[in-house]
Amino acid sequence: MTAPRDDSRLAEVRAGAPARWHDLETAQALAALGSDAAVGLAPEQAERRLAEYGENVIQRGETVSWLALLAAQFRSVPVYLLLGAAALSLGVGLLPGREPQYTEALLIVVLVLANAGFGFFQDFRAERAMEALRELSTPEATVIRGGERTRLPATRLVPGDVILLEEGDRVPADARVLAAQSLETVEAALTGESGKLAKESTPVPEDISLAERTSMVFMNTDVVRGRGKALVVATGMRSEVGAIAREIQRPDARHTPFQDEVDRLGRRLGFAAGLVIVVVAAATWWLTAAGPVTTLMLAITLAVAVVPEGLPAIVTLALAIGARKLSTQRALVRRLAVVESLGSIDVIVTDKTGTLTENRMTVRRLWFAGAVYEVAQAGDGMELRRDGEPVEPARVAPLLRCGAIANDAELGGADGRGPSGDPTEVALRVVAERLGVRPEVERLHEVAFSSERKRMTVVVAGEPRRAFMKGAPETLLQRCNRVLVDGEARPLDEATRAELTRSIEAFAEDALRVLACSYKEVAEHELADEAALESNHVFLGLQGMLDPPRPEVRAAVEDCRAAGIRVIMLTGDNAVTARAIAAQLGFESARAATGKDVDALPDAALADLLAATDVFARVSPSHKLKLLRTLQAQGHRVAMTGDGVNDAPALRHADVGVAMGQRGTDVAKEAADMVLQDDDFVTLRDAIAQGRGTFDNIQKFVAFLLSANVGEVLIVLVGVILGSALFPDAFAGQPEALVLTPVMLLWVNVVTDGLPALALGVDPRVPGIMKRRPRPRGRGVLDRRVAAYAVGIGVALTAAGLPVFFTTLGAGHGLARAQTQLFSLLVLGELTVLQVIRAGFGQRALSNLWLLAAVAVSLALQLAVLYTPLAQAFGLVRLDGAAWTPVLLALAALVAVTAVLGQLIEGARGPAAPAARETAARPGQTTGPEVERARV
Repeated sequence: MTAPRDDSRLAEVRAGAPARWHDLETAQALAALGSDAAVGLAPEQAERRLAEYGENVIQRGETVSWLALLAAQFRSVPVYLLLGAAALSLGVGLLPGREPQYTEALLIVVLVLANAGFGFFQDFRAERAMEALRELSTPEATVIRGGERTRLPATRLVPGDVILLEEGDRVPADARVLAAQSLETVEAALTGESGKLAKESTPVPEDISLAERTSMVFMNTDVVRGRGKALVVATGMRSEVGAIAREIQRPDARHTPFQDEVDRLGRRLGFAAGLVIVVVAAATWWLTAAGPVTTLMLAITLAVAVVPEGLPAIVTLALAIGARKLSTQRALVRRLAVVESLGSIDVIVTDKTGTLTENRMTVRRLWFAGAVYEVAQAGDGMELRRDGEPVEPARVAPLLRCGAIANDAELGGADGRGPSGDPTEVALRVVAERLGVRPEVERLHEVAFSSERKRMTVVVAGEPRRAFMKGAPETLLQRCNRVLVDGEARPLDEATRAELTRSIEAFAEDALRVLACSYKEVAEHELADEAALESNHVFLGLQGMLDPPRPEVRAAVEDCRAAGIRVIMLTGDNAVTARAIAAQLGFESARAATGKDVDALPDAALADLLAATDVFARVSPSHKLKLLRTLQAQGHRVAMTGDGVNDAPALRHADVGVAMGQRGTDVAKEAADMVLQDDDFVTLRDAIAQGRGTFDNIQKFVAFLLSANVGEVLIVLVGVILGSALFPDAFAGQPEALVLTPVMLLWVNVVTDGLPALALGVDPRVPGIMKRRPRPRGRGVLDRRVAAYAVGIGVALTAAGLPVFFTTLGAGHGLARAQTQLFSLLVLGELTVLQVIRAGFGQRALSNLWLLAAVAVSLALQLAVLYTPLAQAFGLVRLDGAAWTPVLLALAALVAVTAVLGQLIEGARGPAAPAARETAARPGQTTGPEVERARV
């Protein structure tokens, strides 16, 4: 029954005041918010409060509106230069004997607007794509609504909700602790205190500091041990972290390292272009009769044409599109630059359970009182057998009972909800349930499981009071001095220990994960002494469970090897089990190393061991971090998977930290760069392929941009120099005699750098992308081969275009026709070169329908300029069939030359990867005595 509401406290919550909840008894807090610890809020009551309080989110401060994005397009040096050029066109009318150039000024303004439109579209799409990614990454919370336990987005929590917290959760809202079992949190993000803080339901004094409020948990802090139940008292901006956010709100304008690299590239290209522009302007002034206004406008136009002001926006858009594609493939990227980083990964260090296997544990074999039993499926239930014959489950009831009691999993109920909890614990509950063992006990005390302890202990009421412990066999055997045989606790002698060791190895050789169970009678004074509680136990037996490998993983591991990516498997299982599973998955290592080996070896020997071993057993999070640092010290770029609280350091320091979406803790997800929503290794392989494809798209755009810019600058510069030498009368005698006018150059950039460049961002990855070596560390977007390729294409554009221009001029057809042919060739050439560049990266011509549509639109615009009254405004003439012949011949020659140059890009994309890693030791290879001793 819901407690009567305390309206004064609820009024404080509504007002957003920092209401005091830590000094209230749990019943008072529940009454204040009209909630119930067992039932929570009714769904309709929660919906009303959501409408009243709003979503549980920390506001990000200013958001970027479409109007601000549009205005930003006009705040750049190239735009200022163009508008200055338009003003010059009008101002020239003030000179004696000159008329204002209204048409040219209008065209410049129109082209500025067109460029701004393309820039706005790029930025708008990137911003919306990033917003969509933020929405996809919304965390979830476990809440009791209407008496039912459910998972829902944390944004929908309201004051009065009852939430459940477990190790690894990120606390979704400020909440009053109602119940706690070994509950500890880290609140460094809020209080600055990095240590663990124990939480309990007991009220604390009203005037105590925030860091000492042990009866409270706070939004965005982490649960690092135990579990608990809490009452939400403040959400969103009303929370403690929300109060801090109000003080420091500002737009997030951080750049990733990759974006910084792109910015540096843009600045370098701009600086180089500036030098060329000075040379072009000087040559034009010295070698032609062009006046100062024409020369200045030509220099301004080249500056606008060459400076890659759109490069950062295109890169951001390409990364956002890549991230969006990954999200449709069940891989959620939390930082855009990760899309690029994925393409250079050369080592994957992956957990076994759930990533390489199905994470669907089933108990298959038991050891109890010296006998081995098989657990077989029997219809919808299970059957216990010994030597192939059915036996009564009562024979092994103590073992099954222990596994079900030292357990936090839930089996679900008649409402259709299935089992929930850790898959290992679910397997123990299911086998006990289906073999008729259903212990109903009162839990008095718990010592929670952790990756370091590798065990869990639960004390239950009764006469006598007993503690049940489950965990790794070697850990429990150290804490047992007796064994249960025929209902009696007998001394655990060396012969029995040896028999148990043989059974553990036999279970493991059949790829079974092995857990041991034990118990002891507990005296009152031992409840507060963890060491005493977990010593002198009676050994009950072993439970062996199978987690079958995912059928598609073996092929995915082979794909990674074909891509030059080494895969290393980590597991908490013993070495024998790890070796058996690894063999099924196709791992090369004939042996497995253990966490103890990692601890014992010095750095040099550990590096040798890593070079020879792909399988590591009995590892803990600290071992993960040590292995990661060793690999990175060798120059590798490492993707590391993890799911637990203590995996966070390794995930944070990995080149790409990968958390599990289904079984991963909130802390792991927050530390990671990417979340696999299906926990599947195949998804990680596909994400790496997508990362390589996205980087290819960025390189294609840079190569295209640079080749076009080089071609335009060279055409103007070389054209002026050769024109003044070959046709001195034409170039020295006419003030407006130029190879290409400023308006023509602006138009070329609009139709080629606009829609086609945008469409490059959605190019699909090429089929053979996972046959290359990973990109070496330090190789940027514009490496030597790509730069040489782009410059070569620019030179080819110049070599194809200028002969057409000068041949027409020499034949006496006039400057206008020569400019029109060169102008048309430049547009067609750049659009054709775009496809040649794609082919150089292994891309099929018809693989991107968006690009084909963009090229078609650009061609239609070009024809409109040539064959409508717009031609006069651009200073063009209509081209007949004969005039098109030299243009098309030059275009064919350009395609042939650039196709040959395309061979250069093969090295930039990376050679084919070796079939297996070159650094690995082969079977039988000597790796040194220290390493051999370390291998199991």
